[in-house]
Amino acid sequence: MTYHPKSDFMAVMIERGFLADCTDYQGLDEALVAGVVPGYIGFDATAKSLHVGSLIQIMMLRWLQKTGHQPITLMGGGTTKVGDPSFRADERPLLTPEQIDDNIAGIKQVFAKYLDYEAETPALMLNNAEWLDGLNYLEFLRDIGRHFSVNRMLSFESVKSRLDREQSLSFLEFNYMILQAYDFLELNRRYGCLVQFGGSDQWGNIVNGIDLTRRVIDQQIFGLTSPLLTTSDGKKMGKSANGAIWLNADMCAPYEFWQFWRNTTDADVGRFLKLYTELPVDECERLGALEGSEINDAKIRLANEVTTLCHGADAASAAEATAREVFEKGGVGDDLPTLTVTAAEVADGISVVQLITRSGLAKTGKEAKRLIADNGARIDDAPLTDAGLMLDAAALASPVKLSAGKKRHALVVLEG
Repeated sequence: MTYHPKSDFMAVMIERGFLADCTDYQGLDEALVAGVVPGYIGFDATAKSLHVGSLIQIMMLRWLQKTGHQPITLMGGGTTKVGDPSFRADERPLLTPEQIDDNIAGIKQVFAKYLDYEAETPALMLNNAEWLDGLNYLEFLRDIGRHFSVNRMLSFESVKSRLDREQSLSFLEFNYMILQAYDFLELNRRYGCLVQFGGSDQWGNIVNGIDLTRRVIDQQIFGLTSPLLTTSDGKKMGKSANGAIWLNADMCAPYEFWQFWRNTTDADVGRFLKLYTELPVDECERLGALEGSEINDAKIRLANEVTTLCHGADAASAAEATAREVFEKGGVGDDLPTLTVTAAEVADGISVVQLITRSGLAKTGKEAKRLIADNGARIDDAPLTDAGLMLDAAALASPVKLSAGKKRHALVVLEG
């Protein structure tokens, strides 16, 4: 990146590694210097929480507000009814309006922690159902559809990759990019929104919105994308062996969230500190350059900083204390994921395979048995070698700690 920014926001984006591409570096930079710039990211409501893969975008909006501008979070109450086909092999399952509303309610909880909706320049939380639900189809085709070239839409990588693999792309999904472009036009009309952010897989959709806004109301607006993050070992960011790492505490316990960051690969520590915390860049680089056992201190710092932003300082402290208890003293922490069983359930004994599965340490009984066979399971820190082991109320009189490998643990507690 050779561009030298004048605005604080662009300086942060470049220095901390948020920037993949921008439609007009200088034009956006000058707008950011000239006054308050509203910028948005759209989030479709496909689940009740966002996961760690969305955190880079959330941090971009947070930095936008911290540098004096206006972040807009656009909930896809309308677009979720269609589903974004970008780089997907199949069509998303269609959700009912009630499911979409429930998901939006869940997602809103996250943004309240990262953005200030009461500030002098407040963050805005909007829903594109406001303008999409009432569209007249014929008017929309005549006023908006005529500005789109099907030839050009077919050339976008997100569509092309699907067609090249001869996978069906429904007309419903094909409309998605038109609706997203229309969102940008409406946000510019209604709120003066000047920039859309997104992952680099959204480049085609963002450019469509810029082009449409120029054609319909002759306004110049901008797009800025972040890199699609993978970990240094090539895995998609936000996924773990147990599935997605959700941002809502009721879908991923703060301890598990903390542990995800604590388990960051050495090579990713410095980069993740820059992207997911607000520590000064020099400090991020110093911590990321540590080696040997010292890099573990940097990982704990990363886990504490990210967990504090998402779940609060108390949750971060509790998670660290539990981790120290579990790993350094071999004891049992208060904050481990916990499975509670009833006396009735264990009256005739309950299999350790069932407990491993129900506690989330394995997805299936077959996987739990394989974990035991491969010497990867422990019970109260002792090797677990018998997949047929049954535990009764006496065995569960005090909490039992189950472990899968060295880093994943759960407690089994008898109710009452």
